[in-house]
Parts: sequence; C-alpha cells; structure tokens
Amino acid sequence: MTSAATVRVTGLVVYPVKSMRGIALAEARLTPTGLEHDRRFMVTRSNGRFVTQRDEPMLARVGTLLADHAVTLTAPGMKPFAVPFEHPAAKRLTVRIWGQDCAALDQGDAVSAWLTEALESTAPLRLVAMAPDFLRPQGKPAELGADTHALFADAAPFLVANTASLTELNAALEDGGQAAVPMNRFRPNIVLDGLPAFAEHAARSVCGPGYTLRLAHPCQRCVVTTIDQSTGQRDPQREPYRTLVRLNPMPGRPDAPAFAQNAALETGVGKTIRIGDTLTIDGHVHREAPAS
Repeated sequence: MTSAATVRVTGLVVYPVKSMRGIALAEARLTPTGLEHDRRFMVTRSNGRFVTQRDEPMLARVGTLLADHAVTLTAPGMKPFAVPFEHPAAKRLTVRIWGQDCAALDQGDAVSAWLTEALESTAPLRLVAMAPDFLRPQGKPAELGADTHALFADAAPFLVANTASLTELNAALEDGGQAAVPMNRFRPNIVLDGLPAFAEHAARSVCGPGYTLRLAHPCQRCVVTTIDQSTGQRDPQREPYRTLVRLNPMPGRPDAPAFAQNAALETGVGKTIRIGDTLTIDGHVHREAPAS
C-alpha cells in the first residue's frame, strides 16, 4: 500500500569539486545536473582518469569556498587557491569516470601544482571542469530517465539522505562497540527528516514548493564511508561499511550496503530549495525489510 508523508529539509550540501569537502548551505538553486555548482570540477591523473577519496583519502581535508565567479580551494599549510568558473584558455581533453569518456577543460598548471603539493601526491594531479557543450551519458536511463545528466557525480544529479537512517545506523554501531558517524560520511546533497529509517528507498518522489525530485534507486556505498571527513583517515575496522552491509544491504546484493537515494529533478529547474522546506514524499512510508 502506498501513501504520502510530510518531511522537512534539514540539510543542503554542495560539493564544487568531486571528493573534496562540501559546503553546507541554507538554500540552493536546482538545476538538471544537481544543486548549482555541485561536482562542477574533478581531480584527475595526467592520463585523464578520475581521482576520488578511494585513491587519495586526503582529498577529504581539501576545503572549498564558493564566490560569484570562482571556487577557492583550501588545505592545511597551503595558501588558498581561487579557480575561476570561466577559464578562456583552458585546454580541452578527454577524461574518464566510471568507464565513461567525457569532454573536459583542464584548469591549468598552477592549480595542478597546488593540488599535487596539497595532497603530497607522488604523481601529478590535474583539475578539470566538464566541457559546457558535453552531456555525460546516463549510466542508468531506466531508473533516472534517458534525458537525465549529471556532471561529475558518481551516479545521479542528487543524493537524498534520511536522518532516521543515520540514527538507526549509529545505534547499531554503538551496540557493537563502535563510534557513531556523522552524515558527512555519506556526502548527501539533501537531508530529510520525518521518515522512518531507510523508508526513502521505497519512496517514488519528493515534492516541494515549485519542484519535484524523482527518487530513482538506492545508493550503493563504498569505502569512502570509512574515511573520517575531518582527518582523511580510514577506519581500521572498516566501519560504518561493515555494519551497514548487515543493516541495510542493496536490493539483491547482500554483500553491498545501501545508504541514501539517488534522484533526478523532475520539475522545477531554476527553483530554490531551502532548509526548512516542507516536502511531500509519495510512496511507501514504512520501513522495507532488507533484502536477504
């Protein structure tokens, strides 16, 4: 049986550079490719292969600050570095993310040197932006829609998380003698309050003032969940990954954990989502039993 539930937006986070620290916002503009400026930039190797915290966990310590025309990078022991949104002399090149070739614009040698030093990388790192005339192929058109595109996000334009799911996970962690974790381990864009734990996986859509997000499929989690986002250090017990596998596995994948729901913008391009917005969720509002 389906029904509608009322929930509230309690968190909004944008990540201007993939895998770097996010920025908590009071409001954000909705675009077809996510919250405005989300995953606009990405770090790569010299061969164009994308780099995330899976490879360079210290990316978690690189901060980002948004201004009208640039994003500024910050890191311990480094002078801040401003990267303009428009780079007329940027070199066009091909980069690769999750097996997809994408047209991108290299942001230059100066920021490359800054990143390589900040991350103490033994190999040069580059910073790229998606080419404005390129639409990245959709990895799951059946779930998100063939006309949905993302910038450098892993799977979808938006990631929607539920505070009750984190509360239940932390209770299980503490019962097992492990430390609770903050929501930033899961790097969501939108955080909702008012649903039962993990009920977001069964919901179909969330409707706010002037906009609708289609909730498409659960987000399969990886080892980034084990990285402390303030220190860049991995948890030696691989938590909360191990507990989450047991508590909330991916449908049909008992060996892989799920947390939060991938989503796309159905209506409301250019509208603003705000902390405190009251939304209606359409779909199941009870907890679905984990797959076994």
